[in-house]
Amino acid sequence: MADNPQVFLLKCDVQKYAWGKVGAESEVAKLCQSVNPNFQIEENTPYAELWMGTHPNGPSKVSIPGKPEEELSEWIKRNPDKLGSEVKSYFKETLPFLFKVLSVRTSLSIQAHPNLVLAEVLHKENPKVYKDSNHKPEMAIALTPFQGLCGFRPIKEVARFIEEIDEFREAIGNHNAVKLVSASNCMDMPLHREAMKLCFTGLMNREAAIIDKQLKNLVARVEDMKSNGKDTSHLEGDVLLKLNHEFPGDRGGFAIYFLNVITLQPGEAMFLEANLPHAYLSGDCMECMACSDNVVRAGLTVKFVDVHTLCEMLNYTGQAAAKTKFKGIEDRGGDVAVTVFRPFVRDFAVTRFEIPSGVNKVRMAPLKSASICIVIEGSGEATNATLSSPVPLQRGSVFFFSAEEEVFVNVNSDGMLLFRAYAGV
Repeated sequence: MADNPQVFLLKCDVQKYAWGKVGAESEVAKLCQSVNPNFQIEENTPYAELWMGTHPNGPSKVSIPGKPEEELSEWIKRNPDKLGSEVKSYFKETLPFLFKVLSVRTSLSIQAHPNLVLAEVLHKENPKVYKDSNHKPEMAIALTPFQGLCGFRPIKEVARFIEEIDEFREAIGNHNAVKLVSASNCMDMPLHREAMKLCFTGLMNREAAIIDKQLKNLVARVEDMKSNGKDTSHLEGDVLLKLNHEFPGDRGGFAIYFLNVITLQPGEAMFLEANLPHAYLSGDCMECMACSDNVVRAGLTVKFVDVHTLCEMLNYTGQAAAKTKFKGIEDRGGDVAVTVFRPFVRDFAVTRFEIPSGVNKVRMAPLKSASICIVIEGSGEATNATLSSPVPLQRGSVFFFSAEEEVFVNVNSDGMLLFRAYAGV
């Protein structure tokens, strides 16, 4: 083995949050077991997230044959140039992203992430809750059909729900509801945002007893319709019942009439920029984010909620559900389907490689940033000029490689699916 290999495997941490898929249902658990025969899947344990990176709450470890294990952050401290010169200077010699696999069983909280300016203010004012001063843009790329809430609906859709669902109108308050319906009949975008904010804030601050009563009435009505074989899709019936089952009486159940309900198909993505309200509901996905823990929550959670901050910070611009999907740039250089997801942040970008059966070798071009890759399907080996022998790869393998390094992946299975995360410099 070379003295200082620039391509090596990582041993990664698993987070067992309660919302994760349980036992062998979890893609996270199955990926971990694939690379570690000693990993015992416990059938009643949730396996929610696989973390790939340097975050102190779940740091990855460098695994180089013949060398002692160390945290990736320690390796980077000794080799900061391997991040890439721009990444090294801009992000102060740290890896700027955290890469994850998520397996979602029950819904995550309705939340948003602050921009850099607000993050600094929140951290200064309440450091126990907002533990750092960084922003936290995120991107999710579906591995299975992946359902979530993302961004405000067009105002006319919200107005229709107000007119058709008495319980929703009561939950936000009739006075507020009238203003939104009236605003929906004009083309004044600032007025639209003002009315949306008024109504959403009204819902979030409504007395709990009123929310509970109206939600029970609506849930009973939807359940009755379902038992009689009636269609409830115009009421988002399936999502309403799921959320009420998981968080009975939570005002977040009414948020589905404000926010787009979207289902990503495998390979589709959504980018969650600052101040965009969202919640993951179900499915498996890749996720990449800036290194931060700053989350502002207001529903579907037992954690700390900060309703005032959330309602003040949100982007209330309505947009069609289709526009919430983040389009990747496809590059069909030969038979391999390569899709580049590069949002307008410097912290991260992700490339998806779908390698069909019959393709034996794939080149991963050198970049100005260090990369972390994971094999989701297939097996093979990675080769690089700094290696004296190839790095073996199988389903679940995670490997790091330095900036400006060229890596070839030799495929010895019927196709391969892998993802590569890197800084978007």
